[in-house]
Amino acid sequence: MQDDISGWNEWSAHFDGIDEISSPSELHGLLTGIVCVTQAPSSDEWSQILNTLNVPALSAEALQSLTDEAEDVANALSDDELDYLPMLPDDSHGLEPRVQALADWCAGVVLGFGLASGHIRGEEQELIQHLQDVAGVEFEDSDNDEEGEESYHELYEFVRLIPVSLSIGRQKIVVAESSLLKNFHAKKRNAGDMSEAQNVVEMFTPHRPS
Repeated sequence: MQDDISGWNEWSAHFDGIDEISSPSELHGLLTGIVCVTQAPSSDEWSQILNTLNVPALSAEALQSLTDEAEDVANALSDDELDYLPMLPDDSHGLEPRVQALADWCAGVVLGFGLASGHIRGEEQELIQHLQDVAGVEFEDSDNDEEGEESYHELYEFVRLIPVSLSIGRQKIVVAESSLLKNFHAKKRNAGDMSEAQNVVEMFTPHRPS
């Protein structure tokens, strides 16, 4: 199955069921958004990043999976072959969970990008808006047909390479110099004074259907 080839099954085993993250696809989007701005985080840096998001401590194996995937994503985003792929369930899954996973991934990219950079270059506003729009997509029962499948694949291809555009032309910064870990150290210094970090989270969190 494609889920084995893509790594979805392993990714789901490590990260499904984390209450603070909507889905494994959202975590992959978060990772992608971060790596658009920074160098690939180490396992220790992932622990610190997830701490800022109040995600419970992960196993060493799960952290290594994040670290390895971040390296792969960083390489894919800098590759002229444009072969970056979101971590999503394959077509053996129903359309509704695939649409939700794509929406989650888009939300994760937006949040990760915002947490890592805290700013948007002028030409990137429209790209971020596209991701936010897809993050807010709602699935209707009437969408579950051939036309819905076509629409899903069109959306997928539309947003798949947006991270490449966000990454191009950026001088990747080390994670320690990004706002990600500045927020982590601020949290350690004063757990009650995280308003700046929270503002960034709110700014870059797409509206999600209730």
